[in-house]
Amino acid sequence: MNTSGHAADDVRADAAGLRLTPFRGLRYVPERVGSLAAVTSPPYDVVVRPDGLIHLESADPYNIVRLILPQALTAGIRHRKAAVTLDRWLADGVLAPDPAPALYVYEQRGDGVLQRGLIGALELSPPEAGVVLPHEDVMPHVVEDRADLMRTTAANLEPLLLTYVGEEGAGPDEVIERAVRREPLLCTTTEDGFRHRLWAVTDPAEQAAATTGLGRHQALIADGHHRWATYLRLREEHASPGPWNYGLVLLVDTARYPLRVRAIHRLLNRLPVAAALAAVGGSFRVRRIDGPLPVALEALATATAGGNAFLLAGDGRFHLLDRPDPALLERTIRADRPGAWRTLDATVLHSALLEHVWHVPDAPEDISYLHDAGAAVAQAERRGGTAVLLHPVREEVVRDLARQGVTMPRKSTSFGPKPATGLVLRSLALD
Repeated sequence: MNTSGHAADDVRADAAGLRLTPFRGLRYVPERVGSLAAVTSPPYDVVVRPDGLIHLESADPYNIVRLILPQALTAGIRHRKAAVTLDRWLADGVLAPDPAPALYVYEQRGDGVLQRGLIGALELSPPEAGVVLPHEDVMPHVVEDRADLMRTTAANLEPLLLTYVGEEGAGPDEVIERAVRREPLLCTTTEDGFRHRLWAVTDPAEQAAATTGLGRHQALIADGHHRWATYLRLREEHASPGPWNYGLVLLVDTARYPLRVRAIHRLLNRLPVAAALAAVGGSFRVRRIDGPLPVALEALATATAGGNAFLLAGDGRFHLLDRPDPALLERTIRADRPGAWRTLDATVLHSALLEHVWHVPDAPEDISYLHDAGAAVAQAERRGGTAVLLHPVREEVVRDLARQGVTMPRKSTSFGPKPATGLVLRSLALD
C-alpha cells in the first residue's frame, strides 16, 4: 500500500472533510437466529450465482440475503417483499435497534489479514466537493434497482467500504484501539474462515475524537460505487435535511490496515471462445496455456508486467492474449484521458476488444461480472460463453486517477476484505 500521499489525502483547510455521525444500528438478536454467521452474507454484488443465493437462503430463515436480494417476478414485488420482511423481523424481535446512537468499530481477521475500521452514517457531499472519490463508472440499471430497494425499505442494508490515509496516533485510531480492548457486542466466524467482531462507541467524547480526526480527510470508494450513486440520488429526491442526507459506510485507514486489490472478471454470455479468438485475428498475440487455472493466472500475471494481457476460457482450455496492436489501441481508446487510464487493462478490454473487435453490447444479458476466477470459468463452460480473466490493477493507480477526477471502467477492481452484510443495518426511520 502506498502511504506517501498524506497531503493529497487531506482536504483543504477551508473545505469540509468526512463527517461521520453516530446512528442507532439495527442488529440481529442472537437468541432469535441459529447463529450470527448463518444470517450474514457477502455484499449483494458478490452473491451472483443462483446456487450461492440458494445456499444463503437455506442457511437460516432470517439470512440477510432475503433483504438485499429478495426473489420475486418483478423488481417492484421484490422490493416490497424486502420491506415487508424487514418490518416483520422488527415486529418479531429478530432485528432490534441498539438503545443509543453509536459509531461501530468493526474488525475482520482471517487469511493473514487484519482489518479494522469505523462504521457510521456519513454525511453525503456533492461529487464536486471531492470528499468522497469514486474511481469506477456505474451501471444505471443497477443504481435504479438499489435506489428502489432503499426507498421501499427506508434502510441502508449494507455499508460501503471507504478508505482514507490516516496519521499515526490520530483520533480514529485511538478510539479503535481502546474499543478492541473491551468486550465486543458480537463475535462470529463466517464460512470463509474470517472472524468478525463489533463494538459500539457510545461515549460522546470518543465519538467526537473519531469524527474530528476524520474531518481532515477525503476517502476513496473501495467497494460500493453503485450504492454511493444510490445514496446521492436519494439525497436529491429528499431536499429537506434529514436521514437521507447520510449513508451507511465502513471507513478503513489503509495506512494502518492495507486492503487487498483483486480483479473483477467478465463473462461474455453470448460469445463462444472460438468466435472470440477468430475475431481477434492479428490484433493480439494469442497463445494457449496448458495446465490448471493457477498456472494460467500466473502466466497472465507475467504477461501484464509487460503490457495489456487477458486470459480467455470457456472451451476447456486457456488462451492468453497479449501484445495488442498499437494501431488498434490508437484508433479505439480515447486520447483525452491520462496515460494511466489509457493503458488500464479494463480500458483496453472495453474500448478495444468488447466494442470494436467483439462487438459485445454493454448490456447485463451480454456481460456478467464475477469476482471469482474459477466461477467465471465454470459458468463460461456451462453456458458456452467466454470468460475474460483480468489481472488486478495496483491500488496507487486507482487512488491517483480518482484524485484527478478520472473514473475507471466499471467493475475494474475488487478491494477486500469486504465487510460482511448483516452485522449492523441502518434504519432511516430511527434517525
